[in-house]
Amino acid sequence: MTITLALLLAAQTAGVADTAPPTTAAAAPDVEGAATQTEDREDVSAATAASRDIYVTARRRSEQAQNVPIPLSVVGVKELDSTGSFNVARLQQLQPTLQFYSTNPRNSSVNIRGLGAPLGLTNDGIDQGVGVYIDQVYLSRVAAATLDFLDVQQIETLRGPQGTLYGKNTVAGAINITSKAPSFTFGGRAEVTLGNLEFKQAKAAVTGPLADDVAIRIGLTTTSRRGTIYNVANGTYVNSQDNIGLRTAILYKPTEDLNLTLSGDYTRQNPNCCAQIFVRVGSTQRPLARQFDALARAQGYEPPSRNAFDRLTDLDAPLQAKNTLGGLSLRAEYQLGSGTLTSVSAWRFWDWQPANDRDFTGLPITTRSQNPTRQDQYTQEFRYAGEGRRFDYVLGLFGFYQDIHTTGIQQQGRSASRWLINPTSALANDPSVLNGLTANNDIRLKNFSGAVFGKLNYKVTDSVTLSPGFRLNYDDKVGSYVSIVRDGQGNLVPYSGGTARQAAQRDAIQPQAFQDEAYRAWNASYDFTASYKPSRDVLLYGTYAHSFKSGGLNLNGVPVVNGVVQTQLAQIKPEKVDHFELGAKTQFWDRKATLNVTGFWTNIRDYQAIVNDSSTSSLRGYLANAGKVRVRGIEADFAIRPSDRFNLYVNTAFTDAKYVDFNNAPCPPELSGGGTPTAANPTIGAPGAPGTNSPLVCDISGQWLPGISRFAVSYGGEYNLPTQVFGKAGEAYVGIDANSRTKFSSNASRSIYTDIQGYTLVNARLGFRTDAGVNVFGWVRNLFDVNYYEVLATTPGNTGLIAGNVGDPRTYGITVGASF
Repeated sequence: MTITLALLLAAQTAGVADTAPPTTAAAAPDVEGAATQTEDREDVSAATAASRDIYVTARRRSEQAQNVPIPLSVVGVKELDSTGSFNVARLQQLQPTLQFYSTNPRNSSVNIRGLGAPLGLTNDGIDQGVGVYIDQVYLSRVAAATLDFLDVQQIETLRGPQGTLYGKNTVAGAINITSKAPSFTFGGRAEVTLGNLEFKQAKAAVTGPLADDVAIRIGLTTTSRRGTIYNVANGTYVNSQDNIGLRTAILYKPTEDLNLTLSGDYTRQNPNCCAQIFVRVGSTQRPLARQFDALARAQGYEPPSRNAFDRLTDLDAPLQAKNTLGGLSLRAEYQLGSGTLTSVSAWRFWDWQPANDRDFTGLPITTRSQNPTRQDQYTQEFRYAGEGRRFDYVLGLFGFYQDIHTTGIQQQGRSASRWLINPTSALANDPSVLNGLTANNDIRLKNFSGAVFGKLNYKVTDSVTLSPGFRLNYDDKVGSYVSIVRDGQGNLVPYSGGTARQAAQRDAIQPQAFQDEAYRAWNASYDFTASYKPSRDVLLYGTYAHSFKSGGLNLNGVPVVNGVVQTQLAQIKPEKVDHFELGAKTQFWDRKATLNVTGFWTNIRDYQAIVNDSSTSSLRGYLANAGKVRVRGIEADFAIRPSDRFNLYVNTAFTDAKYVDFNNAPCPPELSGGGTPTAANPTIGAPGAPGTNSPLVCDISGQWLPGISRFAVSYGGEYNLPTQVFGKAGEAYVGIDANSRTKFSSNASRSIYTDIQGYTLVNARLGFRTDAGVNVFGWVRNLFDVNYYEVLATTPGNTGLIAGNVGDPRTYGITVGASF
């Protein structure tokens, strides 16, 4: 914080006598400033109000979205509230190019066009490919995206590499969240929602002056809901919601040229969560006696239902997903010369306290599985956005430091021996072999990243602009992974050798350690955009970007072969990205209609792909570099508002994403678990044929990337009619929003058991609102009660059990809100 204050006070002194005219950015309507003057106005996005100008800060200055040669989507406060999009999971239903997957807050991924983070278990040692920014502060953990939006004014989703404009390098895009700013005019808003499944949500915000030059804003949100899955083992509902968040911002404006904003926020999430439940069993190449149905029969076990949409489970281990995060930031903005000097200093923390059932059954196989984590993050960004006669530019410096400490534990139960040890071994009938077997893991990461970046927009003519950008980045990561394993009597399990009993224990949980593994590298990025504006309402542009995602460390452990830790796999190479884009932004019919079209082609070398270990060990998936990945597609966003009474939008995306070269990939379950080919018996068995040989690795070149539908579309509209209710003039309205997507893979190596079929979700609302800020509406989400899966996953042990997350059933309720 002292860095920001010192710099801004010096800048204020240096610029007191400067009489240069204000920059375009200063003269244009400021996104946050507009919010302060028109509290809780009906901000609208290109999706619902084509006839209005939408201002964004995508290029670190306020400008009309249709004049920005970047494919982006904008959602304002009205859309967030009316569609119930109070987190990223809901937001993706409005934006078909955004994908969000979560099995719990830690194991979440936010992707744009299918790129960003591997779909699967989170690895602390890698960076995210999609940057999430709240009020210009970078959030390094995707866990932040699982929490409720707090007092948000507007959300911009930028697609494609953004490293020359933003503090942290991002190869897939950025989500730029702007909170409502403090105002010198007293006002606020309150909103209450009640729904089925005991859904309760309350939001409140108040703002006003503390002095002539100081204003404050306080926002609060709380959400709770009963779980959607019934646990027959203990009579409770799981996968509930229990969130609370608080944000305070203080604006100090000592002069017209200087703004200082001190913000603090705290969010706590503590649901009874997160259960992945039985979906199906798929045959593997393991011997039949070692597959799920035979193992379950041997212990007299049967899942409570083999239909996941009965929404039943019998998980016997405790569940917890306590997730707290927050921090402080100081943003200083000073009008200096022909531009704006900005400094953003921030500290953020993340505290994760989980408990999981990693065997996904009601048997005591894995009785404890949790990796509590504490992270502290510090960021400092300096940025100057200036303007000349025919050009404008942004220059920035960014520093990031992250300290993560994870202390995990995994413990096996009394059923583990019969489930995990080959039934032909006498050890399988001795519960004491694995009962109480415990791994204590200590994982540490110290991560520094520093960068200088810049972007120039040069107007060659009034209609042609050339925009080169650059970034020079240095990364320094040092990490350690130590897993100490003890049996039920407290004896150390050796890395190799020992008795047959210890070998069986090692097969269940492999001890290992590597310390002070380091990744250090310089990387350069650059991009170039040419744009042509032949008329007021048409913008054509093309972009080439050469970018990267930082290399990293495997901090979930690496394979151990014959007692030797394969430390050569501890490091992951950086992704190298070449990105091409052509786009057109158009408005017509007196700006009542908007049509934006983008075509893109992205090639990635050394793509960071998740590799899941087939054992039940504490090695919970590690990363490997695929040779090459290609993602290409076409996006079209159309919106029309023929009158103030009616609007309609259709956003579509075609995405073709595949592994071009990945010939040493992990095999899917139907080609796993069998014997090792030998010279005497080299034959690989048919997929899912029990007791046959399995390939050591699989060539999945040409297969789909996980998590991406080839076709996705979001569409909807709203109609309103002037009327009076209880003598209050206003408008009645009805709105429908829907999203459809085609089939997609839910496994790193596509499996016949983990494809998720396409589905369509429809949401509707009916209400009444007034110009004075009163809004009352009823809503239904998943109107037709469609059964669908969010995520499917292969489970440890390669028994053929497939677990998953079922999507929410039909939910409904009523919302009452008022501004003052």
